[in-house]
Amino acid sequence: MTLVSERRTTPRRTGRPRRAPHPLRAEAVRGFAPWAGAAVFLTLGVLLAGSAEQWQGGWAETRSRLHEGMLIVLPLASAAGCWQGGRERRRRTEELWGTVSRGPLARFVVAALPVALWTAAGYGAAAAGALLATRPYATGDRPYFDLLPADMAAAAAAAVAGQVVGRVVASRLATPLLALAGYVVLGMASTVREGSGRLLNPAFPVRTDTVPVAWQPAAVALWTAGLAAAVVLAHTARRRYTALLPLVAATAAGALLVQAGDGVWRTNPAGSRQVCDTSTSPQICVNARYEKLLPQVTAALSGITGRLEGVRNVPVRFEDRPGRPGRDEAELPMLVPLGWSVVRGRLTDPGQYAWEAVQALQDRMDCGAMDARVHTADDAVTHYLAPSPMEKTFDEHDAAGDEAHRAELRRLAARARLAAMDEDERRAWLSAYFATAGDCDARGVPAL
Repeated sequence: MTLVSERRTTPRRTGRPRRAPHPLRAEAVRGFAPWAGAAVFLTLGVLLAGSAEQWQGGWAETRSRLHEGMLIVLPLASAAGCWQGGRERRRRTEELWGTVSRGPLARFVVAALPVALWTAAGYGAAAAGALLATRPYATGDRPYFDLLPADMAAAAAAAVAGQVVGRVVASRLATPLLALAGYVVLGMASTVREGSGRLLNPAFPVRTDTVPVAWQPAAVALWTAGLAAAVVLAHTARRRYTALLPLVAATAAGALLVQAGDGVWRTNPAGSRQVCDTSTSPQICVNARYEKLLPQVTAALSGITGRLEGVRNVPVRFEDRPGRPGRDEAELPMLVPLGWSVVRGRLTDPGQYAWEAVQALQDRMDCGAMDARVHTADDAVTHYLAPSPMEKTFDEHDAAGDEAHRAELRRLAARARLAAMDEDERRAWLSAYFATAGDCDARGVPAL
């Protein structure tokens, strides 16, 4: 008996046909756009890494350095858009695109929007990396995000406007020439320091001690995006007069910026406040933006404050704010710009910093040629409170020099006499000495 097995077959299910991916998604994932974003991210990242000592550790410095990066980001974004705009010409598919049902504006948006978004995302990713790099070394204050939306909008607008140039100019050289022209124009515009028109420059340098008013970033974003939208509509829209709407919006935003002038920036409230250590004499105050440096500054100046205990006529405090110090105050040595006295949240040379503090106490920096008596007294006080790191080198140089240089070594005897005084005598002498601080006349300076 033969068994015959029958294969049971199930009918194939028929369902809705699989939809093709949207062209916008294909452009954003597989096209040139991700490479444009990566180029912006890597270029800005390399520039930031090369100058990290000058911004890492200060939130305001990080914000300003990121904004300065727009000088490179904007030409790069426009070049990326220009290259994308000439793609159909390079592929020789312009006539084919002219036969599709989608209109010129829709086709432009599909090609331009991914590049614009990826370019803005590349800048945003680099900014996020810079902020994360600053966080471990931050010396006070808070992160500043106020300029980031406007900068990202400007980068996207540059990419969109560049794509229009790529479609209009039929040359492969358009891309590098547009980048070069953009860099030159923005660079020259950034050197202008007078006139309200400079505020229309999206790459205009930002001071670290200022913050924008609340509406300024929105006005800058509207200014750049409005101009780009007007250019796009004038190039692709069927009713080209619609370009007037974004143009009017951009003009209104630009007029608002120009009319406000320097009023779009205000002094950073944190920069006008000081944090003080009142346990020392003189007291030590630092700008609130760098309050976490106060323990380091206090330690660096501890030799000075300890030796001045009980001495009269010394300033009440070291202050750290713009302008000349007030009465009974001395100017604290500069903590900024970062990269000199402070690098990544640390004082680079406490000895040099203490020596600069003594010079501020003596307050004779504006004096011209001083009498030898004043110079000798200043040198002895400096040696006693905080000698210069180069003091030994200078002494050895004078000792090996000619008779005139060796004569300068009389300062060694003055140093020894001040060090040999007992505590009360030295306090009295220093009290008389600091009564003449800031005076270029030798008559009141006590002799050694």
